[in-house]
Amino acid sequence: MPETTDGPEARKHPRAPIELKVEYKKMNTFFSDYTKNISKGGTFIKTDRPLKVGTEFVFRLVIPVLEESVEIKGKVAWVNTETEKQRPDVEERGMGIRFVYEDNGQREHFEGIVENLMKESLGEVVYKKLMKQAS
Repeated sequence: MPETTDGPEARKHPRAPIELKVEYKKMNTFFSDYTKNISKGGTFIKTDRPLKVGTEFVFRLVIPVLEESVEIKGKVAWVNTETEKQRPDVEERGMGIRFVYEDNGQREHFEGIVENLMKESLGEVVYKKLMKQAS
C-alpha cells in the first residue's frame, strides 16, 4: 500500500489508541506531553504548543512495560492549533508525527515494540482483525 500524505485517512499503518508520555526539547525548554494513538509509522502528540510542520526532532516515549524510555526521531507531518486545523478529522490540538528511522534495524526494533503495545492495548483478537483490515 503506497504511503499517502493527504486526506482524512492519510495513513499507511493502522493505529491503536495508546496514551504514552512523550518528552522532547524545543529551543532550550523541555516539554512533556502525551500521545493519543500510535502506529508503526507515527503517532499523534496532544499539545497546545505544536512544532512547525517539517520540523525533525528527537523525542522519548515513556513505555510502562520497558525499564528505559525509547528515543526516536520524528518529523512533524501536520498540526492542529486553535486557529488552524490541518486535519479536521482529529478534534484535539496537537501534531501528527511520522517516525524517521536511522536504518532498517532501528525500524524493525521499534515496530516490534509498537506491535507489542498494540497487542497489549487491544488484545490479540482485536489486533489481528485490525491488521487484517489494513492489508
